[in-house]
Amino acid sequence: MSANEQANIQIGRGKAARRAYGIDEIALVPGRRTLDPSLADTRWRVGAIEREIPIIASAMDSVVDADVAARLTDLGALGVLNLEGIQTRYEDPSGVLERIASVGKTKFVALMQELYAAPVRPELIRQRIVQIKERCGIAAVSVTPAGALRFGEAIAAAGADLVFVQATVVSTAHLAPDSLTPLDLAEFCQEMPMPVALGNCVTYEVTMDLMKAGAAAVMVGIGPGAACTSRGVLGVGVPQATAVADCAAARDDHFHTTGVYIPVIADGGLVTGGDICKCIACGADAVMIGSPFARAAEAPGRGFHWGMATPSPILPRGTRIQVGSTGTLEEILRGPARLDDGTHNLLGSLKTSMGTLGAKNLKDMQQVDVAIAPSLLTEGKVYQKAQQLGMGK
Repeated sequence: MSANEQANIQIGRGKAARRAYGIDEIALVPGRRTLDPSLADTRWRVGAIEREIPIIASAMDSVVDADVAARLTDLGALGVLNLEGIQTRYEDPSGVLERIASVGKTKFVALMQELYAAPVRPELIRQRIVQIKERCGIAAVSVTPAGALRFGEAIAAAGADLVFVQATVVSTAHLAPDSLTPLDLAEFCQEMPMPVALGNCVTYEVTMDLMKAGAAAVMVGIGPGAACTSRGVLGVGVPQATAVADCAAARDDHFHTTGVYIPVIADGGLVTGGDICKCIACGADAVMIGSPFARAAEAPGRGFHWGMATPSPILPRGTRIQVGSTGTLEEILRGPARLDDGTHNLLGSLKTSMGTLGAKNLKDMQQVDVAIAPSLLTEGKVYQKAQQLGMGK
Protein backbone atom coordinates (compact mmCIF):
# COMPACT_ATOMS: atom_id res chain seq x y z
CA MET A 1 0.00 0.00 0.00
CA SER A 2 1.36 3.42 -0.96
CA ALA A 3 1.87 6.26 1.52
CA ASN A 4 -0.93 8.16 -0.20
CA GLU A 5 -3.30 5.21 0.16
CA GLN A 6 -2.38 4.88 3.82
CA ALA A 7 -3.15 8.56 4.37
CA ASN A 8 -6.61 8.32 2.81
CA ILE A 9 -9.67 7.23 4.75
CA GLN A 10 -12.68 5.93 2.86
CA ILE A 11 -15.68 7.93 4.04
CA GLY A 12 -17.97 6.25 1.52
CA ARG A 13 -17.79 4.27 -1.70
CA GLY A 14 -17.30 7.36 -3.79
CA LYS A 15 -15.18 9.55 -1.54
CA ALA A 16 -11.88 9.27 0.29
CA ALA A 17 -10.48 11.81 2.73
CA ARG A 18 -7.15 12.54 4.36
CA ARG A 19 -6.90 12.85 8.14
CA ALA A 20 -5.83 16.36 9.09
CA TYR A 21 -5.05 17.87 12.49
CA GLY A 22 -5.91 21.06 14.28
CA ILE A 23 -3.64 22.92 16.68
CA ASP A 24 -5.54 21.56 19.70
CA GLU A 25 -4.90 17.98 18.59
CA ILE A 26 -1.11 18.11 18.86
CA ALA A 27 1.47 18.59 21.61
CA LEU A 28 5.19 19.38 21.50
CA VAL A 29 7.63 16.73 22.72
CA PRO A 30 10.67 17.78 24.81
CA GLY A 31 14.01 16.51 23.54
CA ARG A 32 17.28 15.72 25.29
CA ARG A 33 18.40 19.34 25.56
CA THR A 34 16.95 22.35 27.34
CA LEU A 35 17.86 26.03 27.05
CA ASP A 36 17.64 29.11 29.21
CA PRO A 37 14.71 31.08 27.71
CA SER A 38 16.83 34.25 27.61
CA LEU A 39 18.99 32.56 24.95
CA ALA A 40 16.08 31.81 22.61
CA ASP A 41 16.31 33.86 19.40
CA THR A 42 12.82 34.63 18.04
CA ARG A 43 13.80 36.95 15.19
CA TRP A 44 12.27 36.50 11.75
CA ARG A 45 12.37 38.40 8.45
CA VAL A 46 10.01 39.29 5.60
CA GLY A 47 11.73 41.03 2.72
CA ALA A 48 14.19 43.48 4.27
CA ILE A 49 12.07 43.89 7.41
CA GLU A 50 13.36 42.05 10.48
CA ARG A 51 11.28 41.76 13.64
CA GLU A 52 12.19 40.41 17.05
CA ILE A 53 8.78 38.88 17.62
CA PRO A 54 7.15 36.55 15.06
CA ILE A 55 3.66 37.80 15.86
CA ILE A 56 1.53 39.96 13.56
CA ALA A 57 -1.72 41.71 14.50
CA SER A 58 -4.42 40.87 11.97
CA ALA A 59 -5.66 43.42 9.46
CA MET A 60 -9.04 43.75 11.17
CA ASP A 61 -10.82 46.96 12.08
CA SER A 62 -11.29 45.82 15.67
CA VAL A 63 -7.57 45.15 16.07
CA VAL A 64 -5.35 47.64 14.23
CA ASP A 65 -5.45 51.38 13.60
CA ALA A 66 -2.51 53.71 12.95
CA ASP A 67 -1.71 54.09 16.64
CA VAL A 68 -1.76 50.33 17.29
CA ALA A 69 0.43 49.67 14.23
CA ALA A 70 3.03 52.15 15.46
CA ARG A 71 2.92 50.81 19.02
CA LEU A 72 3.40 47.22 17.86
CA THR A 73 6.44 48.36 15.86
CA ASP A 74 7.88 49.85 19.07
CA LEU A 75 7.30 46.55 20.85
CA GLY A 76 9.15 44.51 18.21
CA ALA A 77 6.15 43.03 16.44
CA LEU A 78 4.03 44.06 13.45
CA GLY A 79 0.49 45.31 12.95
CA VAL A 80 -1.34 45.29 9.61
CA LEU A 81 -3.88 48.00 8.75
CA ASN A 82 -6.95 47.05 6.73
CA LEU A 83 -7.10 49.54 3.83
CA GLU A 84 -10.65 48.58 2.88
CA GLY A 85 -12.18 49.04 6.30
CA ILE A 86 -13.46 51.76 8.57
CA GLN A 87 -10.11 53.58 8.73
CA THR A 88 -10.14 54.45 5.01
CA ARG A 89 -13.88 55.06 4.60
CA TYR A 90 -14.29 57.71 7.30
CA GLU A 91 -12.13 60.72 8.14
CA ASP A 92 -12.85 60.21 11.85
CA PRO A 93 -13.78 56.56 12.48
CA SER A 94 -14.39 57.02 16.23
CA GLY A 95 -18.15 57.47 15.97
CA VAL A 96 -18.47 54.55 13.57
CA LEU A 97 -16.57 52.26 15.92
CA GLU A 98 -18.81 53.34 18.81
CA ARG A 99 -21.90 52.42 16.76
CA ILE A 100 -20.47 48.96 16.01
CA ALA A 101 -19.69 48.38 19.69
CA SER A 102 -23.12 49.47 20.91
CA VAL A 103 -25.50 47.94 18.33
CA GLY A 104 -27.63 44.96 19.34
CA LYS A 105 -26.80 41.50 18.06
CA THR A 106 -29.82 41.23 15.77
CA LYS A 107 -29.02 44.54 14.05
CA PHE A 108 -25.26 44.02 13.79
CA VAL A 109 -24.98 42.63 10.26
CA ALA A 110 -27.33 45.26 8.81
CA LEU A 111 -25.37 48.06 10.48
CA MET A 112 -22.08 46.67 9.20
CA GLN A 113 -23.44 46.49 5.66
CA GLU A 114 -24.56 50.09 5.96
CA LEU A 115 -21.26 51.37 7.36
CA TYR A 116 -19.06 49.49 4.92
CA ALA A 117 -21.12 50.68 1.95
CA ALA A 118 -19.30 54.02 2.19
CA PRO A 119 -16.55 54.15 -0.46
CA VAL A 120 -12.87 53.69 0.30
CA ARG A 121 -11.15 57.05 -0.18
CA PRO A 122 -7.64 57.00 -1.72
CA GLU A 123 -6.70 60.16 0.17
CA LEU A 124 -7.40 58.37 3.45
CA ILE A 125 -5.19 55.46 2.36
CA ARG A 126 -2.33 57.92 2.06
CA GLN A 127 -3.26 59.66 5.31
CA ARG A 128 -3.28 56.44 7.37
CA ILE A 129 0.04 55.24 5.95
CA VAL A 130 1.60 58.63 6.65
CA GLN A 131 0.21 58.56 10.21
CA ILE A 132 1.91 55.24 10.90
CA LYS A 133 5.23 56.38 9.46
CA GLU A 134 5.10 59.71 11.32
CA ARG A 135 4.93 57.65 14.52
CA CYS A 136 8.04 55.73 13.34
CA GLY A 137 5.96 52.63 12.70
CA ILE A 138 6.26 50.03 9.98
CA ALA A 139 3.42 50.72 7.54
CA ALA A 140 2.15 47.20 6.79
CA VAL A 141 -1.22 47.31 5.04
CA SER A 142 -3.74 44.85 3.67
CA VAL A 143 -6.05 44.84 0.64
CA THR A 144 -8.13 42.25 -1.17
CA PRO A 145 -7.13 41.28 -4.72
CA ALA A 146 -9.82 43.63 -6.04
CA GLY A 147 -8.53 46.38 -3.75
CA ALA A 148 -4.99 45.78 -5.00
CA LEU A 149 -6.19 46.48 -8.54
CA ARG A 150 -7.95 49.67 -7.47
CA PHE A 151 -5.55 51.08 -4.91
CA GLY A 152 -2.12 49.67 -5.75
CA GLU A 153 -0.85 52.96 -7.15
CA ALA A 154 -2.10 54.92 -4.11
CA ILE A 155 -0.42 52.44 -1.75
CA ALA A 156 2.88 52.67 -3.60
CA ALA A 157 2.73 56.47 -3.76
CA ALA A 158 2.06 56.70 -0.02
CA GLY A 159 5.19 54.69 0.74
CA ALA A 160 3.81 51.62 2.49
CA ASP A 161 6.55 49.30 3.76
CA LEU A 162 4.76 45.98 3.27
CA VAL A 163 1.54 44.96 1.49
CA PHE A 164 -0.63 41.96 2.29
CA VAL A 165 -2.98 40.87 -0.50
CA GLN A 166 -5.54 38.81 1.36
CA ALA A 167 -8.79 37.00 0.64
CA THR A 168 -10.53 33.95 2.06
CA VAL A 169 -8.78 31.93 -0.67
CA VAL A 170 -6.16 33.28 -3.07
CA SER A 171 -4.77 31.41 -6.08
CA THR A 172 -2.85 32.20 -9.25
CA ALA A 173 -5.46 30.38 -11.35
CA HIS A 174 -8.61 32.46 -10.83
CA LEU A 175 -11.45 32.25 -13.36
CA ALA A 176 -13.57 35.38 -13.71
CA PRO A 177 -16.38 36.57 -15.99
CA ASP A 178 -15.27 38.26 -19.21
CA SER A 179 -16.40 41.60 -17.77
CA LEU A 180 -13.91 41.37 -14.89
CA THR A 181 -10.12 41.52 -15.01
CA PRO A 182 -8.64 39.46 -12.16
CA LEU A 183 -5.50 40.60 -10.39
CA ASP A 184 -2.32 39.22 -11.93
CA LEU A 185 -0.49 38.34 -8.73
CA ALA A 186 2.92 37.91 -10.38
CA GLU A 187 2.65 41.25 -12.15
CA PHE A 188 1.50 42.99 -8.98
CA CYS A 189 4.39 41.56 -6.94
CA GLN A 190 6.84 42.66 -9.61
CA GLU A 191 5.48 46.18 -10.00
CA MET A 192 5.07 47.11 -6.33
CA PRO A 193 8.13 48.82 -4.80
CA MET A 194 7.74 46.97 -1.48
CA PRO A 195 7.41 43.29 -0.48
CA VAL A 196 4.00 41.73 -1.13
CA ALA A 197 2.62 38.92 1.04
CA LEU A 198 -0.08 36.74 -0.51
CA GLY A 199 -2.82 34.58 1.01
CA ASN A 200 -4.70 32.83 2.22
CA CYS A 201 -4.09 29.22 1.25
CA VAL A 202 -3.93 25.79 2.89
CA THR A 203 -2.21 23.46 0.42
CA TYR A 204 1.30 22.65 -0.77
CA GLU A 205 0.45 23.26 -4.43
CA VAL A 206 -1.09 26.72 -4.00
CA THR A 207 1.70 27.79 -1.66
CA MET A 208 4.23 26.81 -4.30
CA ASP A 209 2.28 28.73 -6.96
CA LEU A 210 2.15 31.89 -4.80
CA MET A 211 5.87 31.69 -4.08
CA LYS A 212 6.66 31.31 -7.76
CA ALA A 213 4.47 34.35 -8.42
CA GLY A 214 6.79 36.46 -6.29
CA ALA A 215 5.21 36.44 -2.83
CA ALA A 216 7.48 37.80 -0.09
CA ALA A 217 5.47 35.73 2.40
CA VAL A 218 2.49 33.39 2.24
CA MET A 219 -0.40 33.37 4.72
CA VAL A 220 -1.90 30.03 5.70
CA GLY A 221 -5.35 29.44 7.13
CA ILE A 222 -8.96 29.48 5.95
CA GLY A 223 -11.67 30.19 8.48
CA PRO A 224 -10.21 28.83 11.75
CA GLY A 225 -10.51 32.08 13.74
CA ALA A 226 -12.98 32.90 16.49
CA ALA A 227 -14.50 35.84 14.58
CA CYS A 228 -14.71 34.06 11.21
CA THR A 229 -17.56 31.79 10.13
CA SER A 230 -16.28 30.82 6.67
CA ARG A 231 -16.07 27.15 7.62
CA GLY A 232 -19.66 27.18 8.84
CA VAL A 233 -20.97 29.17 5.88
CA LEU A 234 -18.80 27.76 3.08
CA GLY A 235 -17.55 24.47 4.50
CA VAL A 236 -14.06 25.36 3.30
CA GLY A 237 -10.80 24.88 5.20
CA VAL A 238 -8.09 22.52 6.40
CA PRO A 239 -7.24 22.11 10.12
CA GLN A 240 -4.44 24.51 10.88
CA ALA A 241 -1.66 22.17 12.05
CA THR A 242 -1.85 20.14 8.84
CA ALA A 243 -2.27 23.24 6.65
CA VAL A 244 0.84 24.87 8.12
CA ALA A 245 2.92 21.70 7.80
CA ASP A 246 1.90 21.25 4.15
CA CYS A 247 2.61 24.87 3.23
CA ALA A 248 5.92 24.85 5.13
CA ALA A 249 6.96 21.83 3.04
CA ALA A 250 6.36 23.91 -0.08
CA ARG A 251 8.49 26.70 1.38
CA ASP A 252 11.35 24.30 2.05
CA ASP A 253 11.16 22.73 -1.41
CA HIS A 254 11.04 26.18 -3.01
CA PHE A 255 14.12 27.21 -1.02
CA HIS A 256 16.04 24.09 -2.01
CA THR A 257 15.22 24.75 -5.66
CA THR A 258 15.75 28.52 -5.83
CA GLY A 259 17.81 29.49 -2.77
CA VAL A 260 15.10 32.02 -1.87
CA TYR A 261 13.51 31.60 1.56
CA ILE A 262 9.89 32.81 1.74
CA PRO A 263 8.31 32.81 5.22
CA VAL A 264 5.02 31.09 5.96
CA ILE A 265 2.62 32.98 8.24
CA ALA A 266 -0.06 31.00 10.08
CA ASP A 267 -3.22 33.11 10.10
CA GLY A 268 -6.20 32.37 12.32
CA GLY A 269 -7.35 30.12 15.12
CA LEU A 270 -4.51 31.02 17.49
CA VAL A 271 -5.52 32.36 20.88
CA THR A 272 -2.84 31.44 23.43
CA GLY A 273 0.92 31.35 23.63
CA GLY A 274 0.73 27.56 23.43
CA ASP A 275 -1.15 27.82 20.13
CA ILE A 276 1.58 30.04 18.73
CA CYS A 277 4.34 27.66 19.88
CA LYS A 278 2.62 24.68 18.28
CA CYS A 279 2.05 26.52 15.02
CA ILE A 280 5.74 27.42 14.72
CA ALA A 281 6.64 23.81 15.56
CA CYS A 282 4.49 22.76 12.59
CA GLY A 283 6.65 24.94 10.35
CA ALA A 284 5.36 28.52 10.53
CA ASP A 285 7.86 31.38 10.55
CA ALA A 286 5.38 33.77 12.14
CA VAL A 287 1.73 33.92 13.15
CA MET A 288 -1.07 36.40 12.55
CA ILE A 289 -3.56 36.77 15.40
CA GLY A 290 -6.63 38.88 15.99
CA SER A 291 -8.60 38.03 19.14
CA PRO A 292 -5.71 38.36 21.64
CA PHE A 293 -4.87 41.87 20.41
CA ALA A 294 -8.55 42.85 20.23
CA ARG A 295 -8.48 42.55 24.04
CA ALA A 296 -5.86 45.28 24.36
CA ALA A 297 -6.80 48.56 25.99
CA GLU A 298 -5.52 50.36 22.89
CA ALA A 299 -7.51 48.25 20.38
CA PRO A 300 -9.99 50.24 18.25
CA GLY A 301 -12.77 47.65 18.70
CA ARG A 302 -13.81 48.92 22.15
CA GLY A 303 -13.83 45.43 23.62
CA PHE A 304 -15.38 43.79 20.57
CA HIS A 305 -13.93 41.76 17.71
CA TRP A 306 -15.55 41.01 14.36
CA GLY A 307 -14.85 39.24 11.10
CA MET A 308 -14.04 41.26 8.01
CA ALA A 309 -16.44 39.33 5.77
CA THR A 310 -19.42 40.35 7.92
CA PRO A 311 -20.31 43.43 5.81
CA SER A 312 -20.71 41.43 2.59
CA PRO A 313 -23.99 42.45 0.94
CA ILE A 314 -24.29 39.02 -0.70
CA LEU A 315 -23.08 36.44 1.84
CA PRO A 316 -22.09 37.82 5.25
CA ARG A 317 -19.54 35.69 7.07
CA GLY A 318 -18.15 36.50 10.47
CA THR A 319 -19.46 37.28 13.88
CA ARG A 320 -18.90 39.88 16.58
CA ILE A 321 -17.63 38.61 19.88
CA GLN A 322 -17.27 40.57 23.09
CA VAL A 323 -13.67 40.08 24.16
CA GLY A 324 -13.42 42.82 26.76
CA SER A 325 -10.15 44.48 27.71
CA THR A 326 -7.61 42.57 29.77
CA GLY A 327 -4.44 44.61 29.50
CA THR A 328 -2.20 46.77 27.37
CA LEU A 329 -0.54 45.77 24.12
CA GLU A 330 2.73 45.51 25.99
CA GLU A 331 1.29 43.20 28.66
CA ILE A 332 -0.29 40.97 26.00
CA LEU A 333 2.82 40.84 23.86
CA ARG A 334 5.79 41.13 26.24
CA GLY A 335 4.30 41.00 29.73
CA PRO A 336 4.37 41.07 32.63
CA ALA A 337 1.33 38.79 32.43
CA ARG A 338 -1.68 39.64 34.52
CA LEU A 339 -3.55 36.47 33.48
CA ASP A 340 -2.53 32.82 33.69
CA ASP A 341 -4.55 31.55 30.70
CA GLY A 342 -1.81 31.96 28.09
CA THR A 343 -3.16 35.16 26.55
CA HIS A 344 -0.62 37.54 28.16
CA ASN A 345 3.15 37.73 27.54
CA LEU A 346 2.98 35.80 24.27
CA LEU A 347 6.69 36.38 23.67
CA GLY A 348 7.46 34.97 27.09
CA SER A 349 5.40 31.88 26.28
CA LEU A 350 7.32 31.34 23.05
CA LYS A 351 10.74 31.83 24.65
CA THR A 352 9.90 29.56 27.59
CA SER A 353 8.60 26.86 25.26
CA MET A 354 11.72 27.14 23.11
CA GLY A 355 13.84 26.81 26.24
CA THR A 356 11.91 23.75 27.39
CA LEU A 357 12.32 22.17 23.95
CA GLY A 358 15.97 23.19 23.55
CA ALA A 359 15.28 25.30 20.46
CA LYS A 360 17.83 28.09 20.03
CA ASN A 361 15.97 29.80 17.19
CA LEU A 362 12.82 29.47 15.11
CA LYS A 363 14.41 27.01 12.69
CA ASP A 364 15.19 24.75 15.65
CA MET A 365 11.64 25.20 16.87
CA GLN A 366 10.31 24.06 13.51
CA GLN A 367 12.20 20.78 13.94
CA VAL A 368 10.91 19.72 17.36
CA ASP A 369 8.95 16.50 17.66
CA VAL A 370 5.16 16.71 17.62
CA ALA A 371 2.77 14.18 19.17
CA ILE A 372 -0.88 13.63 18.36
CA ALA A 373 -2.86 14.55 21.46
CA PRO A 374 -6.62 14.49 20.70
CA SER A 375 -8.71 16.58 23.05
CA LEU A 376 -12.30 17.60 23.47
CA LEU A 377 -11.39 20.88 21.83
CA THR A 378 -10.97 20.69 18.07
CA GLU A 379 -10.18 23.46 15.65
CA GLY A 380 -13.83 23.56 14.66
CA LYS A 381 -14.58 24.77 18.20
CA VAL A 382 -12.29 27.77 18.41
CA TYR A 383 -15.22 29.97 19.36
CA GLN A 384 -16.02 27.76 22.36
CA LYS A 385 -12.36 27.89 23.35
CA ALA A 386 -12.47 31.66 23.12
CA GLN A 387 -15.50 31.66 25.38
CA GLN A 388 -13.62 29.62 27.97
CA LEU A 389 -10.93 32.28 27.98
CA GLY A 390 -13.51 35.04 28.40
CA MET A 391 -13.20 36.14 24.77
CA GLY A 392 -16.65 35.22 23.50
CA LYS A 393 -19.03 36.33 26.22
